[in-house]
Amino acid sequence: MNNHNVIMKKTCCILFVSMLFAGTLFAGNPLYRYRVMLADKQATTYSLSKPQEFLSQKALERRERQGLAVDSTDLPVSSAYLSRLETEGVKVVGTSRWNNTALVETADTARMERVEALPFVTGVLKVWTSPDSIPPRDANRKKQVNPFRQEFKDYYGPAQNQVEMIEADKLHQAGFRGQGMTVAVIDGGFLNADAIPLLQNVKIEGTWNFVHPGWDVYAELDHGMSVLSCMAANHPYTLVGTAPEASYWLFCSEDPDCECLAEEDYWAQAVEYADSVGVDVVNTSLGYYAFDDRSKDYRYRDLDGRTSLMTRSASMAADKGMIVVCSAGNSGDKQWKKITPPADADHVLTVGAVDARGMNTTFSSVGYTADGRVKPDVMARGGHTALIRPNGRVSAANGTSFSAPVLCGGVACLWQACPQLTAKEIMELVRRSGDRFECPDNIFGYGIPSLWKAYLNANR
Repeated sequence: MNNHNVIMKKTCCILFVSMLFAGTLFAGNPLYRYRVMLADKQATTYSLSKPQEFLSQKALERRERQGLAVDSTDLPVSSAYLSRLETEGVKVVGTSRWNNTALVETADTARMERVEALPFVTGVLKVWTSPDSIPPRDANRKKQVNPFRQEFKDYYGPAQNQVEMIEADKLHQAGFRGQGMTVAVIDGGFLNADAIPLLQNVKIEGTWNFVHPGWDVYAELDHGMSVLSCMAANHPYTLVGTAPEASYWLFCSEDPDCECLAEEDYWAQAVEYADSVGVDVVNTSLGYYAFDDRSKDYRYRDLDGRTSLMTRSASMAADKGMIVVCSAGNSGDKQWKKITPPADADHVLTVGAVDARGMNTTFSSVGYTADGRVKPDVMARGGHTALIRPNGRVSAANGTSFSAPVLCGGVACLWQACPQLTAKEIMELVRRSGDRFECPDNIFGYGIPSLWKAYLNANR
């Protein structure tokens, strides 16, 4: 068993084994999940002197290349504390080592008073209430796939403009197409990605559903599949993405049955797992500011890079040697207007959307952050972006959900071309290559980057 499989096995030991089956009813017997904040990591069975027990060799090598030490935030949550929590009658369904939190489930909210009183617990927060039911997933999903292959005049197919706009095509021509780079896609589901002919040659390292462990990521929402196609498609004159020869991990953290804070906990688990298996670049086309429980809604003052758990985790990823590319959000023409967490995170590349002419789309969320930092960082094609639909056909869609992976794939190629640079150095290089770097604003950030210019600047 290789190292990342060992880590997966250990992860599974502390993750929730889902008991929620399609159509299961919770009415009359609801379940609740709480985020439990822990004071420390005392009594942990792991040691910083043996990081190979919780980080893969690839993860350790990535850190070593960048001069990053393994520290206490990397240690798994104390197993002694988790056992103590369960003696209070709650079920541990997930943990975050970076944030030192546990996600617990119970049907009896009174038990949480005893949990909160434990000496090693600093606080609890309700983050999920079970829905009345979970709609059944489509058992016949593969039947909708149309194997017909479209042909276009351009090498990248209808993606030609979005690839050329950030000059990822020049990196490809120089031989940098993502080879040897590993990208994690944290999203809502990858419907039919395992059945679509145009995605059959994508190098998939593994999958995991952090919302419902054990559930098939290929039977969930189609959003992540379309996001993946912007990077990974590799069929000349039909569709070629921005990192067609990279390897990919596919993670589900979006709960399709609710809008709740627990999705941030799932996302934290996903990015930490990405770290542990040695992922280089993470794309996340997710963001949250409004929830089913409106008392949990974020406000503009919360866009400070510190409030959202998901934001804090995204920021920490760079400290572990990864690049996180995230969508700015699609609220530019709505009352909220602003970027959505984790887009306010420091040390991430937040991507807004432009159209084929390089004009900002009306839906692209705007900055700045509440503490005055430039956001979005950069822009890419998110208006009428070429991608693959769950029926396997090449089509187009709007959203910063797609401008983010367009750029993310290009960033993976750039880092392949400049392996001597750190994650933070690559991100700064991308910002500096933006066509508005000298005069950033809250709409375009630093503008549309030229990844070829970034490459040339790095090799002067």
